[in-house]
Amino acid sequence: MIACVGAYEVAVCFTSYRGMNMDDGKNSFTPQINYELLVEEALRSVVRSSLRIAQENGLPGETHFFITFLTTYPGVQIPDRLRESHPEKMTIILQHQFWDLHTDLQEFSVTLSFGGERENLTIPFMSVIDFNDPSVGFGLQFSHEEMAENDSLEDVSEDVSETEEEQKHSADVVSLDTFRKKS
Repeated sequence: MIACVGAYEVAVCFTSYRGMNMDDGKNSFTPQINYELLVEEALRSVVRSSLRIAQENGLPGETHFFITFLTTYPGVQIPDRLRESHPEKMTIILQHQFWDLHTDLQEFSVTLSFGGERENLTIPFMSVIDFNDPSVGFGLQFSHEEMAENDSLEDVSEDVSETEEEQKHSADVVSLDTFRKKS
């Protein structure tokens, strides 16, 4: 069980140290630095900063983002028709046609065209499970406690069709599972 103070400035979390603090003989919690949580938040800040740069300056050259998020995550705001066709997760692409990109600490919003209709989406950063910029071969994957153990983070929405050029520039993905302690 993890209880953290502060959503984004997490430095110390309280985790049970095998259930007890042996020094005082009581069942208590020992404060420890939760490095896994710190690394995940630092990597989410890369997503946040990348979107903020795009918001302020546009996307340079061939830069484009594939962003996969959980559609059922609290705070995700998408039209019902999109939620019906993507009941669990959805991948969006920010490249040439996106409008009104706004970022803050906890979420971003963007207007995209779906079937010729512009729709506004609001996506909490905590709902993002995959972020890629295929133009430079960069990608991040995030685990999510609500995902089933058998769900693959490499799954992408069936709507996304990659061209041969994009496949040549597929991202080298950094998975946080590499840094997790094996229990």
